[in-house]
Formats: sequence, C-alpha cells, structure tokens
Amino acid sequence: MKLLYFPGCKIPFHLPAYDRSTRSVLSALEVELVDMDLNCCGYPVRHQDFSAFLLSATRDLALAEAQGLDILTPCKCCFGSFKHALYWLRRRPALRDRINSHLAAENLHWSDRSDVIHLLLLLYHKVGTHRLQDHVRTPLEHLKVAAHYGCHALRPAEVTGFDNPTAPQLFEALVAVTGATPVFWARRTECCGNPLWSKNQRLALALMEKKLASAQEAGAEMLCSACTYCQLQFDEIRRQHPHADPTQGRLQAILFPQLLGMSMDLPAENLGLDPRTLTGACAFTVEAGK
Repeated sequence: MKLLYFPGCKIPFHLPAYDRSTRSVLSALEVELVDMDLNCCGYPVRHQDFSAFLLSATRDLALAEAQGLDILTPCKCCFGSFKHALYWLRRRPALRDRINSHLAAENLHWSDRSDVIHLLLLLYHKVGTHRLQDHVRTPLEHLKVAAHYGCHALRPAEVTGFDNPTAPQLFEALVAVTGATPVFWARRTECCGNPLWSKNQRLALALMEKKLASAQEAGAEMLCSACTYCQLQFDEIRRQHPHADPTQGRLQAILFPQLLGMSMDLPAENLGLDPRTLTGACAFTVEAGK
C-alpha cells in the first residue's frame, strides 16, 4: 500500500514525535509513505477567505491525483480541512471550475480521483484490526486508556464521514487491539479547549480540566489522542499550566501510534518516546517492553 504523506504544518515543528511514531508503525505494517512538497491544507484561512482555503486544499488534492495516490494524514485538523474541500468541490460545479482555472496555471486539475484518509481510518479500515493484532508482541493488558477523539474528524459527520459523532467506537476498537482496556468516559467527544487558546485561555484551560477529571473518574491510567491540537493541549500547554490539571500529571497523554508501537515492541526512540519524561503507566509500559 502506497500513500502520499501529509503531516501538515504543526506536526513537523511542534509535535515531531507524532511524525516519527506514525512513520515507524506504518513501516512495520509495510505501508509506504511518499513524501513531496505540499502546501498548507488551508484550514487557517477557512473562515477568513473561503476561496483561498479551497484553492490551497485542492492544490494538494490535485498533486495527489497527479501521483495516482490518496493522501494520508495523522492530523485530524488537516483531515477535516481536506474533507470540507471535497464536500464543496463535489457539490458546487461552478466553484470547482473556478478553482481548477487557477490550478491550470501549474498544469494541475482536480478530477475527484484521489481521497484523503486519517491515520486511524487507515489502521481500522485499510490495514484492519486482525492484521494489527498479528503485529502485537507485548499486549498492554495492564493499561486502562481513555481514547480522546477530537472535534475535527467527528464533526460535521456528513462532511468527514469518520464515525458516529455522538457514539463513536472506532478509536476504542483500535486501543483494544493493543491489549489495553478502553474506558468509557463522559466527556470523550467534547472539545479539548485548544481551538480557544488564542482567544480565551481561561476557558480553554477549564475545558481541559473537565476532560482530564472525567477521564480519571472513569478509571483511566492514560489519555490517548490522535489529533495534533489535542495532544499539544494535553501535553505542552498542560505542562505550562499545572494548576489546570486535576490529575496532577498522573494521567499522561500519549499518541495512538506510540501506544500501538509499544505493543508492537518498536524501540521507544523510534516512537518519539523519551523514558526519562514518562511517568506512571507510560513509564511502566515502556520498561515492560524492553
């Protein structure tokens, strides 16, 4: 299986561990990632200039078509952005023609021959849970994990087609493949607060605090995300504002390819994990896999 890899703008700079763990896991699963120069998915300007957003996203989609490949992204924001572009391109012929007229200057054209898929969808639908299970070497049976979905992939459901937006199951099924026990927690589909960070930090921290408390109350020992912004909220911002953490750091956040990679016995450094920074269940898991 070969896919055009789109890490997005945030991951390479702010969250390189997501890139490293994604590449490591997919390499072990014999999924080939093709790298090439791509522009932004357009999300940052979607609410300022819709045409600029659509042109930016469609250019990447057209480049994927030229390679005969679908786009794979681990970023749920980028995934949602591309899905929004596809939604409107397929429903507004005049808009599609206008965008293609701009792309023609680069000899590019969007013809709806390529799709975009998020990492979790790839693992669940394309690779499949049975094949993933075959690669698990050290089941994480001692772990209780709260799967955090994130907003951009779940909603709006008619645009993203990711999972049931009110009762999703896909992420928990993938967590279960690792041998860990996914817990049900009341706030699992709510916003992490990160989209509000630049506008209302107090509210953003309050949302994060409620989510962390909900996961801990459900018995989770680890929080697992597959969203760039959510992981930054539960990791970087949380470290900067420890007063907003009701778990006092005990509920560590980890990316799903890191969790899966640990169950596959992939080296910690290949997953972007530094054992010196891990605590609680995360530290125990890495030590057990050595």
